[in-house]
Amino acid sequence: MRPTVDSVERLTAAFQKLPSIGRRTAQRLTFYLMKADREEALSLAEAIIELKEKTRYCSICFNLTETDPCSVCSDSTRNSSIICVVEEPRDVLAVEKTGQYRGLYHVLGGVLSPLDGIGPDNLRIRELQERVRNGVQEVILATSATAEGETTSVYLAKLLRPYPVKVSRLAQGLPVGGDLEIASKETLIRAIEERRKVE
Repeated sequence: MRPTVDSVERLTAAFQKLPSIGRRTAQRLTFYLMKADREEALSLAEAIIELKEKTRYCSICFNLTETDPCSVCSDSTRNSSIICVVEEPRDVLAVEKTGQYRGLYHVLGGVLSPLDGIGPDNLRIRELQERVRNGVQEVILATSATAEGETTSVYLAKLLRPYPVKVSRLAQGLPVGGDLEIASKETLIRAIEERRKVE
């Protein structure tokens, strides 16, 4: 049975809600799925349902996980005295792909952006402070090189100043205005190794 125009429009509109997907791309995805066999389409639908049903945030670092705590937080071989602060779970993946960092993470859930109504209370900053109180020796600020990322980094550095903790920032070399996920493995390795103390 051929899908109705209404079902095509509905799926196209659903794809358009995804980040960076315009109408033309949404239509291409819709028509691709129309031509795909039933098993492929059902497999995609099942993967989306499984994602929504099984995935949650780690209660410690707020990374995405299917088990709580996540595999990083529960790994006793990781260096628990260092926390790398990132914006989103995708940034954890970017740092992990370097294979060089063996500390823990803290996912803020975004960056400070007053124009968008995102202030300190909208991010997981209180939870970070709580973790720092429990024996952390270094906090690496790995927010993006955007204006909002830099603002967030400066804010956190000032907030953490009263604590007996070294606060460092990833070295430059990351593209200005860029996210961690688009940086090459080599660039991220160098940025971690050459991180600088925040005064």
